[in-house]
Amino acid sequence: MRSLPFARPGQRLSVLCLGAHSDDIEIGAGGTILHMISGGALLDVHWCVMSSSSDRATEARASADDFLAGALSKTIEIANFEDSYFPSQTRELKAWLNALRGRISPDIIFTHARHDAHQDHREINQLTTNVFRDHLVLEYEIPKWDGDLTERNVYLPLPAEIMQRKTELLLKHFGTQRSKDWFDEDTFRGLARLRGMECRAPSRFAEAFTVRKLMLGMGTVQ
Repeated sequence: MRSLPFARPGQRLSVLCLGAHSDDIEIGAGGTILHMISGGALLDVHWCVMSSSSDRATEARASADDFLAGALSKTIEIANFEDSYFPSQTRELKAWLNALRGRISPDIIFTHARHDAHQDHREINQLTTNVFRDHLVLEYEIPKWDGDLTERNVYLPLPAEIMQRKTELLLKHFGTQRSKDWFDEDTFRGLARLRGMECRAPSRFAEAFTVRKLMLGMGTVQ
């Protein structure tokens, strides 16, 4: 399997993270974000959670602060779209994302996957790829009762200590979710172990993504 450079030490990157709910980004891409920062990449991160009750908004901000410790800069936005009803709010969501595009031009976008079984997740994916047409978009996965896991085509191996840190932070910050039977260390480590097996990760763990479009360049990157 060919490995391509992603986030070099000292490389400055603008990163946009989009999540429908307060724990989505952390579950889907939290290990990758932690690994990029610990590896020395200089990240300017715009972290957007599109819905949250007051309790979950507090969790979301505290979690984002921990996951982004060491980033060059961070902006955390919590929007107030109605949870579970995103498809009926398409016009408002698109206007919000259009306004966001007017303020930032990220090098990398992390967002939900196209075929996610949760309607809010699918809506964010469709609008992300509609609004941000000229960007590298990595679609992350969220394990759930619906059983919608599928093939992925991009993997980022995670050192064992990064995987452990991701799990610790998830369990630390999301008290409102810990009563759910799927929200535990076994789920997070199990999925990462499976993805690590698929890419033969040296540390045995990985996060996996889908990339719909990727342009390769020859020589100097434009």
